[in-house]
Amino acid sequence: MFENKIWWITGASSGIGAALAEALSAKGAKLILSGRNAAALAELAAQLKTESFILPFEATDFAVLPQIVEKAFAWGGRVDGLVNNAGISQRSMAVDTAFEVYEKIIGVDLMAPIALTQAVLPRMIAAGGGHLAAISSVAGILGAPLRSAYSAAKAGIMAYHDSVRAETAHQGMKVLVVAPGSVRTNVSKNALDASGKARGVSDVAIDNGMAPDVAVARIIEALEAGGRELILAEGMELQGAMLRRSNPDQLFDLMAHMVAGGYAKKLGAED
Repeated sequence: MFENKIWWITGASSGIGAALAEALSAKGAKLILSGRNAAALAELAAQLKTESFILPFEATDFAVLPQIVEKAFAWGGRVDGLVNNAGISQRSMAVDTAFEVYEKIIGVDLMAPIALTQAVLPRMIAAGGGHLAAISSVAGILGAPLRSAYSAAKAGIMAYHDSVRAETAHQGMKVLVVAPGSVRTNVSKNALDASGKARGVSDVAIDNGMAPDVAVARIIEALEAGGRELILAEGMELQGAMLRRSNPDQLFDLMAHMVAGGYAKKLGAED
């Protein structure tokens, strides 16, 4: 499913996206690498073992998306797998957060992957099917404190891909939704604060989280097994995700208690 297949990865310049590009390349896949940082994409491409095509674009520039898709298909003639990975997080209390922050995060994390998938999906179906992989988050399951916009977007991306899976399984499409917990990336450092500025510092949980290569190995395993959902978390984050589905009231009480006990101040999101 990877050898000589063409996989398109968004948010490929760092973190999970870059690690996934390296892993897919090692398995023989040809790659379309997208993101905003063309220099970082070029650096990644130089390290890969297979052919790659650097295709930088702004995720929410929907007007140019048809041209971007045409360039992608012109390169290799098809797209066998699409990984919707690009995203931006948040660290701010909902009551303090400017509406523009919601527009930004939901635009990048939800509307952009929907727009790209909608543009690519008909061609994949016409070619007999393919793979979609969406990088959501445990926050999309939990409704995590200080991440109201991020949680909303990631819950939406899970639901969208679940619907697409149901509608297209008989047409050869396989859809995997991945819900990571803390993975050692720049997600927290790049997260937006209440005013929409980059936070600039990381979290202890992220710094001590799962290594990107370990996370990607599990994603590859799930893809190879035909998995449909992967909760890519450990410890309390995994327990929280499971509790959301088995005993939501207990989870709600635990999270409210956590915030009341100073969680926001600990993360620097409340003075």
